[in-house]
Amino acid sequence: VQLQASGGGLVQAGGSLRLSCLTSGRTSSSYTVSWFRQAPEKEREFVAASRRGGTSTHYGDAVKGRFTISRDNAKNTVYLQMNSLKPEDTAVYYCAADAGIILSSIRIPRYYDYWGQGTLVTVSS
Repeated sequence: VQLQASGGGLVQAGGSLRLSCLTSGRTSSSYTVSWFRQAPEKEREFVAASRRGGTSTHYGDAVKGRFTISRDNAKNTVYLQMNSLKPEDTAVYYCAADAGIILSSIRIPRYYDYWGQGTLVTVSS
């Protein structure tokens, strides 16, 4: 499966962006699809996950209540709606997918088999 992330850009603090992750090769509903982010000189951080089949969603503490992950299975696309953005949300955002990942591992990058190329989000103060 191939992943293509898009939608990043420059936004002022308090603004919104929507990221998209297009999956190809197999239907996205077969995979748990997650978003991670990585700021300069920091480790990759879990942002949000949508379990395969859309059975549940999970969020990192830093984004809970501000970000929403959703799926459009007909378009094989997973979205990350980001509201109330803060300068500390500035990072390269990656989508990742895995068919067999278990719930206890979804926040750990090394357990994902497939990664998109990343899209840069910059939030100005």
